[in-house]
Formats: sequence, C-alpha cells, structure tokens
Amino acid sequence: MNFDEILCLIGGFGKFQKTLYIWICLPQIFLAFHMLVSVFTGAVPPHLCHSSVGPQAFLNFTFSSPSSLYGQSELSCTVPLNLSGDAGLGDGHPSEKCQGGWDYSTETFQSTIVTEWDLVCEDASLNNIGSSVYMFGLLVGAVVFGSLADKYGRRIVILFNLAIQAVFGVGAAFAPNFYVYIALRFMVGTSISGVIMNAFVLGTEWTGSKQRMLAGIITDYFFGVGYILLAGLAYLIRDWRKLQLAISAPGFLFIFYIWVLPKSARWLMANDRKEEAWELIRKAAQINGKPLTKDLEMCQVYRVEKKNEVKKKHSFIDLVRTPKMRKHSLIVFYLWFANVLVYYGLSLNISDFGMNIYLTQLIFGLVEMPARTITLFTLNRSRKFSQLAFLAVGGTACLLTIFVPSDLSIIKTVLAMIGKFGITASLSIIYVYSAEVFPTVIRQNGIGIGSMCARTGGVLAPMMYLLRRLNPHAPMVLCGLCPLLGSALTLLLPETANKPLPDTIEDVEGSPLSEEHGGVSESSPGRTDDVGSSRTD
Repeated sequence: MNFDEILCLIGGFGKFQKTLYIWICLPQIFLAFHMLVSVFTGAVPPHLCHSSVGPQAFLNFTFSSPSSLYGQSELSCTVPLNLSGDAGLGDGHPSEKCQGGWDYSTETFQSTIVTEWDLVCEDASLNNIGSSVYMFGLLVGAVVFGSLADKYGRRIVILFNLAIQAVFGVGAAFAPNFYVYIALRFMVGTSISGVIMNAFVLGTEWTGSKQRMLAGIITDYFFGVGYILLAGLAYLIRDWRKLQLAISAPGFLFIFYIWVLPKSARWLMANDRKEEAWELIRKAAQINGKPLTKDLEMCQVYRVEKKNEVKKKHSFIDLVRTPKMRKHSLIVFYLWFANVLVYYGLSLNISDFGMNIYLTQLIFGLVEMPARTITLFTLNRSRKFSQLAFLAVGGTACLLTIFVPSDLSIIKTVLAMIGKFGITASLSIIYVYSAEVFPTVIRQNGIGIGSMCARTGGVLAPMMYLLRRLNPHAPMVLCGLCPLLGSALTLLLPETANKPLPDTIEDVEGSPLSEEHGGVSESSPGRTDDVGSSRTD
C-alpha cells in the first residue's frame, strides 16, 4: 500500500484537506499583491521638465500624456532654449536637457517611486531593471527554497518565507533610496517563490489523486482575488509608501500558521520519520471521520527504498539525451518561458493601453476567473489542443493591438484583455500538461527546469518594454509572436489526456533503449492515474 492508497482510506479531500487549503489559499491573495503592486508603485505619471528660468516659463506647455510615448515625450526630458513664444519642441526649436528636475501630475498618483527618485528620461530604464531584479528574486527563491524544502520539509520553509515576506515588504515601504528599495524587493521576490511552490506541493501531497487538478485551480482563484482587490486598494491609497505598507503589514498575522499549518506526512515517510507521519495520518483520519484500523497501521505503507533506487539512476541530462525526450523537453521549457513572459509582460504594463489604470487592473483581474474556470472543461478533452488554442488566442489578440490607433483605447484594452485571457488559461494548462509529458523517472527534474525557464521569462518581462525605444509596438509584437510560436510547437507534443502516464524514457521513445543511449532496462514503479501521484518528496 502506498500513500495515495492511504489517502483513499482516510479521505482524499475531506475536512482536513479543505481546512488545509484555506491556510494555503489565504497567502495567495498577498502573493498577488506583491507580484503586481509595481503596476502602481512604479507607475510613470505625466511629467514636465521644470525649467531653471522659473515655473512661469513653461506654463504654455502641457504635461506629456502617457499615450504619447508611454508616459514620456520629448518635452518631458528637455526644455526649449527660446521660452518667449508659444512654439513647442516639435517645431524645430533648439532645446537642452532638463537640468532643474521634473514636475509630475498628481491627478492619478500622489507619489510613486518614479516621482520620488526621478526615474525618468536617462534613468527611466532603472524602473524596468528594478522590476527585473524582483523577478530574479523569484528565480533565486525557486532554486534555493525548492532544495531546502526537500531537505527540511515544506512547512518550515513556508513559515520562514512568510516571515521574510512581511519583514522585507514592510522594510521596502521605508526604503531611503531606490537601490535599497530594489534590494528589499528582491528578498520579497525570493520569499514569494518559497511560499508559492511549497504551499502548492504541501496541498498536493495531502490531496487524493482525483481531486488534485481541481484543488490546484482553487489556489489560482485566490491569486485572482488578490489581483482584483489590489485595484481597489491602490485606488484608495495613492501614495506608494502607504500602499507598500498596506500590502505587507498584514503578513505578520500569518504568525498563527505556526499552530495550524501541518507538515507533509508524505515527505515525513519519504525521510524515514514514520512515527511523525502516522501521528498526522491519524489526526487527518479522525478529522475526516474515517479513523484508521489497527491492521492498516501495522502495514509497511511506503516503498521508499525502491523509489530512491530509481531516482539515483536518472538526472536532468536524461531530459535531452534521447531524440523524442529532447524534443518534448525543449518545447515544454519554451512554453513555460513564453507563457510567463507574456503573462507578466501584460500584467505589469497595463498603463500602456490608454485606459484608466485602476479600471484596467480590475478588468485584467476579473479575466483571471473565467480563464482558469474554462480549463476545467477543456483539459479532460485534450491537453494538446487546449494548450494550442489558448496560446493562439492570446498571441493573435496581442498582435492585433498594434493595428489599433492610440485614441481607440477601449478597443486596445479589449484586445489586451482577450490576450490575457488566452495566456492565463494556457499558463494554467502548462502545469498539468508538462507533468504528464515527462516520465516518472525524471518528472521532478523536468518540472524544476521548466519552473526555472518560467522565472527567466519573468525576469525578462519588465525588460522587454525597453524595446519601446526602438519601436512603440515592439513589446506587443513580442507578446504576440512568442505565444504563436508556442502554439505551433505544441503540435509536436503528444496528447496526454485520458492516457496512462509514461513511467520511463523507454515509454516516451516507443522502443527499447540501451543504457549507453540513456534508457533503462528495468521496470519503474507502477503507473499512476494522475499528475504527481508518484511523488516521494
């Protein structure tokens, strides 16, 4: 009897698991806050160069409009040498670089990090770099806290990262300069990965195989709730420091997780801590109203030695050693990268669509709900064509935005919303699809590297908007072409819906493989009927 069979006896998604998912889902709201708050704290309000001649000198000029060049026009960074007339810079009049600082419009924001530290003109790229540093923190956190969780357990890593998130998040609200601010945000980013990954794994390891897909989607819904709530919170709090404090300080309330968050019994068993595991299993069974029998408690329930033996014979090199496995792996890694690149490329730059930033944030948050819901109905029919179709929808909609004039902001926002819908649905699917493409013996290696590719996309997402200097439409062209390429590549992947999971590389290749070609000659552990049911960590 393995752990999944025990879950069937004590209840795969009873009261114990439902309570656990409440504790897992609550932090997701705050994770969304931290992931997307830079939309508001790093916003670039309309601004005008403050002439050293005096404020009266530039009264004849107007603030630059965000729709002119995403918040920055020539007038924002220079001042005309001849200020006596009404002629503007566009008439060929000589000008010089702004020396006296900038005046910012306070119509939408009281303050942002841009207005406080003048991250415009020559220093405008620092704002994008700051967002990329935060995303790099996610990558570092995924690597560091993933391995630490395998060594020390999920619960302790989740608690530690919730503490980091609260302390450094509050610290960022009091940052004395931009460089301290991005360093503190980097630490928050590492903690986000630590919580997201291990909370998902903790929930998965306690949930029966039949309910795992639904349970995973539930956590995504709470991220969407945070997405929507952030729009209202930012609308009420227009000062960036107060907003940063408002999303971070409540994190200290999670201290009560010390007493309510359980350990993973599956992880405890895999690490030969069976007495602790059985104590938790008895507790879960009691809460679910299915107490264990004495006969069951006397069973040897976990075949750790056999599974560990299989793990030692395979590494990440096996992902690219053989032809079909190499093709599948590279395509899946690209899909992870493209999905996250476009998802955050759209989410972090909503001011570019010309509509009210708070309304656009709300709309983009609301789109998350149907996008994640629809995957529940399409996934069981076809993983392959669900992935292909949603990528095609997202990419096509993003490409169409470049043909919409800037004054038709509503149409542009609707197309961006459709693009966000497609990418959000596609991102939900890739979690399930990739876990089914990789065989059991290297599944965790595949998921781990896929996650790293996703974080790389997150790092590059803020940076791709520096391409606006080459062409204002370049970022949206990239947001369109990357998913379309992914859609085409998905045609080369196998269909995995309602099919047994591959256990060995031999299953993927479809023919016997010799050891020298990276294959295995012996059978691997029994097949499973659901993603992750063979996890031992």
